[in-house]
Amino acid sequence: MSEQQELQPVFSIEKIYVKDLSLEVPNAPQVYLEAAQPEIDMQLASEGKQIDEGFYEVALTVTVTAKLPEKTMFLCEVTEAGIFRIENVPVEDIEPILGVACPNILFPYARETVSNLVNRAGFPPVLLSPINFEALYMQQRAQQAEAGNA
Repeated sequence: MSEQQELQPVFSIEKIYVKDLSLEVPNAPQVYLEAAQPEIDMQLASEGKQIDEGFYEVALTVTVTAKLPEKTMFLCEVTEAGIFRIENVPVEDIEPILGVACPNILFPYARETVSNLVNRAGFPPVLLSPINFEALYMQQRAQQAEAGNA
């Protein structure tokens, strides 16, 4: 193997899996008799860490809450995770890969899991809109920079 082949950047998906799954319907069965449209709230969190030489785990947590004016219909939380192989990449590029590229890969899996879980709970599927993880990453970086200057 030539030296140039050895130094080629490597990025591959080793495994994608559901790391944690939770569904609560605190006001069942009465909530199924409600005709009102719930307000849907979605929260996202992403975390990446090195787990071995050249291997990283990224976990994307999606929390979806459906609320009526005076009660919660359901609370669904899914943590979709992946193991990614990242080698021969400059150190300064690792964080953006973990914060943007990996969540972009995981989000469709998390979205499908949320939709299926909510549907199995007896509610219409929740269809989550696409997320711009690059914009979220840049926003987090700006907030960290502001906090560092405070």
